[in-house]
Amino acid sequence: MYRFSLLILIVLSMGCNRSMTQNAMDSDKGWISLFDGQTLNGWKVGTNASSFSIEDGCIKVNGPKAHLYYVGDVENHNFKNFEFKTKVKTMSNSNSGIYIHTKYQETSWPKIGYEVQVNNTHGDWKKTGSLYDVIEVAERYVGDDEWFTEYIKVEGKRIIIKINDTVVVDYTEPDNPKREEGDRQFRVLTSGTFAFQAHDPKSIVYFKDVMVRPLP
Repeated sequence: MYRFSLLILIVLSMGCNRSMTQNAMDSDKGWISLFDGQTLNGWKVGTNASSFSIEDGCIKVNGPKAHLYYVGDVENHNFKNFEFKTKVKTMSNSNSGIYIHTKYQETSWPKIGYEVQVNNTHGDWKKTGSLYDVIEVAERYVGDDEWFTEYIKVEGKRIIIKINDTVVVDYTEPDNPKREEGDRQFRVLTSGTFAFQAHDPKSIVYFKDVMVRPLP
């Protein structure tokens, strides 16, 4: 009984680092970690860099509008076909996002690529898993203050988004997608990197186990 209780205490004390064994297992299956759990090495923020920090082995997102871009060595931070997954935890009324096929910008919302929504209880009706402004998800699949997996697969012109094991978006981009004028016209598949969004100072979101598996 004593040994069992001690094991529980050890597991609980690991916090965001509890998935280190899982990371090692994933790496054997072709998954590559993009976040070392201790630093933001391989990532870059322009303005409002303080909106991103490390807390208990996680990327903590909290502060004014900013975007954290992956600029590391994996695939020279230029991904076309891939599987991407990360564990996410949102606090109440929080909003964030995961950009794909995007490019580094010093300021403002990323113009290039798609945004995959992170929002469980924020006022925006477009909830977690939405392919923002393209395919919207109004249903809530997970709650605040709990870890869930957000998974994105891009292969050719097809984008699949899962929340935990549930497919919430399965979208194939047409040859000539109709987009709004302005920045929205660049919301198409090309190739590029990933970015996490700091949406507003009241939002608090955590990311950990940031993994990618490049595809042919």
